[in-house]
Amino acid sequence: MPTTILTAPGLGNSGPIHWQTQWEQQYGYQRVQQHDWNHPVCADWVQTLEATVAAAGPQVVLVAHSLACATVAHWAATTRHHLQGVLLVAPADVDRPDFPPEVVGFAPMPLARLPFPSIVVASTDDQYVSLARAQQFAAAWGSRFVNVGALGHLNSESGLGLWPQGYQLLQELLG
Repeated sequence: MPTTILTAPGLGNSGPIHWQTQWEQQYGYQRVQQHDWNHPVCADWVQTLEATVAAAGPQVVLVAHSLACATVAHWAATTRHHLQGVLLVAPADVDRPDFPPEVVGFAPMPLARLPFPSIVVASTDDQYVSLARAQQFAAAWGSRFVNVGALGHLNSESGLGLWPQGYQLLQELLG
């Protein structure tokens, strides 16, 4: 059975030049479609992720960005589904005091070990998570940690195109 790749964008969704959107267009990956991208409620996002993974079949790799990484951490504590792997890119630090107030129920960030292989990818100048905090997430989740240097929040503004380095990390999870 083929592996299904699901992309999971963060707050505000991923626009047309975001690498997640480009991966979907280039490789046929499927997006987890949240009902409200701009006023996310953790329980709703977790429920949508659960339904999407259940419908995707037994072989799933998830590619989460920003707030979706927190969604995955919350979801992992309750799901019975096992992922082949998850790429957690630029995990937003939901515990920061300046986190957007329209984001509801994501704090505190779960720090339990994830029950599937995972890679956390972070940059040195991400305005939504410090490198040290991203390393803390990776250690707590049992994830491999990859520092990609100064690439901001690894989003549309980072100008990554198809982001070959991220695609290579995904291939490692597909192994």
